[in-house]
Amino acid sequence: MHHLHEVEAEAAEAASSERNLPEREEWFQNLGLGMFIHWSMDSQLGSVISHSLVGASEDYAQRFFNELPKTFEPQHFDPKCWARLARIAGMRYVMFTTKHHSGFCMFDTKTTGFNVMNTPYGRDITREIVDAFRAEGLAVGFYFSPEDFWILHQQGRDIARRRDYAWPPNNPELREHNAAQIRELFTNYGKIDLAFLDGFRNECERDLIWELDPEVVITRGAMETPEQHTPDQPMPGPWESCYTLGTQWHFKPTNEDYKSGRQLIRMLIEIRAKGGNFLLNVGPTPDGEIPFEQERRIRELALWMFVNSEAVYQVRPWHVIREGDIWFTEAREAKSLYVFLPNEGDWKRGERREFVLKSVGATEHTTVEVLGHGGRVLEYHPDADVIPRFEQTGAGLQISVVRAQRLYNDSRWPNPIVVKLTQVVNI
Repeated sequence: MHHLHEVEAEAAEAASSERNLPEREEWFQNLGLGMFIHWSMDSQLGSVISHSLVGASEDYAQRFFNELPKTFEPQHFDPKCWARLARIAGMRYVMFTTKHHSGFCMFDTKTTGFNVMNTPYGRDITREIVDAFRAEGLAVGFYFSPEDFWILHQQGRDIARRRDYAWPPNNPELREHNAAQIRELFTNYGKIDLAFLDGFRNECERDLIWELDPEVVITRGAMETPEQHTPDQPMPGPWESCYTLGTQWHFKPTNEDYKSGRQLIRMLIEIRAKGGNFLLNVGPTPDGEIPFEQERRIRELALWMFVNSEAVYQVRPWHVIREGDIWFTEAREAKSLYVFLPNEGDWKRGERREFVLKSVGATEHTTVEVLGHGGRVLEYHPDADVIPRFEQTGAGLQISVVRAQRLYNDSRWPNPIVVKLTQVVNI
């Protein structure tokens, strides 16, 4: 115990800046979009992850800790499918729940028998996810909860939150337990890129991660991570908004209300215009599949990203984030401005529309294009004029563009169109 205190004191001194490395923050901000995965063995219940243990009866807790792992066998789990979906959706990183508040470890650990190796599945799910997402070129991040209900139960304490004994700084056994798990996670799986430390007190775990690898980008625990909301204005430095697809992080088989693909696209645009990253959650089934309803919505986002991802990666806020319902992002090194034009599904394919941008000025080198389309051809209409144009007027920069790309069979594409302007100036 004494040795652990010394290690943590050294870790705290080494990470006294309490922030990520600036070059790693830049790298993180360029990613734009990530996949959050909330999955644990209590997905079998279709309940909120872990929290049903808070204040639970002794009978409930005993059955949760001792009986529930015996029926966890995700026979359809194929992380390669998850990783391919993330990649086609334009996601650049994954954040997986290695251990949530319940204390159940989705990885091979020597710290507790309450882990995935002691289930009928009997394999290291975390390793399989790491390998699959790395193979698709995504950065790998670990969610880790410093709170641990299994430890509290072993200690004979009430399973509770916001009590002093539930926080690692005040519970030496819990602190040592977490430190051992952090060392396993950040040394046994190759180089880990990111970490998300949940809970109310996570400084011990944060500093230990940075001691093990200063290049790990810690989101929650070292930056703003608004949950289920987007701030009104850009925040200084990197930040990350995390959202559920429905109302629950974990798989919810009934009584669920999902966001539409259109909502996801609009959320992504707003978050990126304000300089944040969008971490979108999936809740796999206990059998190991991403639910049908969740996958379909992600695939609508995937189509939009396939066309427009240039406007999402390596961008920062423009000097104004929006003009009414028109949003902006800027790729400073490329000297490009991306303009997200509203489309509520009433913009017919082949129709030209004009917009005036008051905050943007053209130069003699300015160019304009609609992302995803060459600006020359409208299917079945060989004589149609679909060339994008711009004109500097007294009211501002007027852009004139046609929605020409055929993305749906009925041509009723209901999502924003993105225009790229180069070599423009602030007004």
